[in-house]
Amino acid sequence: MSESRPTGWPGDPVQPPPLTQVREAALRLVGTIVRTPLMRLKGDESGQIYLKPEVLQPIGSFKVRGVGNWALSLTPDQAKQGLSTTSAGNTAQAVGYMATQLGVGSRSLVPETLHDAKRAAIEAYGTELVSVSMTDLMIYMFEEGWRSESYHYLNPWGEPLMIAGHGTIGLEIMEDLGELDSVFVPVGGGALIAGVASVVKSLQPSVRVFGVQAEVNSALLAAFEAGGPVWIDWNKTVVEGASTPVITHNMYPMLRSLIDEVVVVSEDEVKAAMGRLAMNDKLVTEGAGAASVAAALKIPETTRGKTVCLISGGSVDPVLLAEVLASS
Repeated sequence: MSESRPTGWPGDPVQPPPLTQVREAALRLVGTIVRTPLMRLKGDESGQIYLKPEVLQPIGSFKVRGVGNWALSLTPDQAKQGLSTTSAGNTAQAVGYMATQLGVGSRSLVPETLHDAKRAAIEAYGTELVSVSMTDLMIYMFEEGWRSESYHYLNPWGEPLMIAGHGTIGLEIMEDLGELDSVFVPVGGGALIAGVASVVKSLQPSVRVFGVQAEVNSALLAAFEAGGPVWIDWNKTVVEGASTPVITHNMYPMLRSLIDEVVVVSEDEVKAAMGRLAMNDKLVTEGAGAASVAAALKIPETTRGKTVCLISGGSVDPVLLAEVLASS
């Protein structure tokens, strides 16, 4: 892709949230989110793989943590403008959910490849959706086209309050499990893994953080190999919730400092993990939600040790789910 395309938005690199800010987010989110349990992965002979099922959140996704912390921090004047974002689906759903909690309107740009089930779930909150190509969605965000909106806009990757909200997952993991050796986290724009990794490494620096992306679409691996952000050709994937054509130059330094290794997973590996989670663990997941398990199963037990796989969301296309269950 053209090197002239922007790789982020104006401003300095985003910094990891301090623990104090994450703890404040945890208090702010009481009553808005579910404190999800840790579950052992059934059928795992090692007994060392735990699941953090964010599919149990009110909207079926971890996004309510970050979006909730941001939305609940707005002033009354900011909130009454309504809420907007750019999203592959789950952030838009969280924005719509929080907008209904605040009694205001909502809007989001979404990829034109967004499947019908996820679109319907977002629109159920009254959110106005504008469909564009994934590349145009990125450019709209980077070139700050949202400044012309009347809504109050959420940067879905670099908003510090959102990253702090996601960090509450890391707090819960450390409080419930104590010591661990590694975590596997799906990576889209990077806000989720930034929040989780900043907390677990603050409390236990030895924890290895594995960032997970689709083999056909890993902007994160491309950036790590190039030593900085590069655009990749974006391909349709079952891991659409953790798939972007670029990692921004604003997020890259933080992600490079927090992530120990990138693991890419194939479409078949993700589908197999989706089927396993549905049949054995009774957890319906989208591709991004199952990607962490698919990745952990590729890594030797001696390398991953006691690990937590973040099951990020469950907004799966029913047609894909039927296909996965049939093959399982």
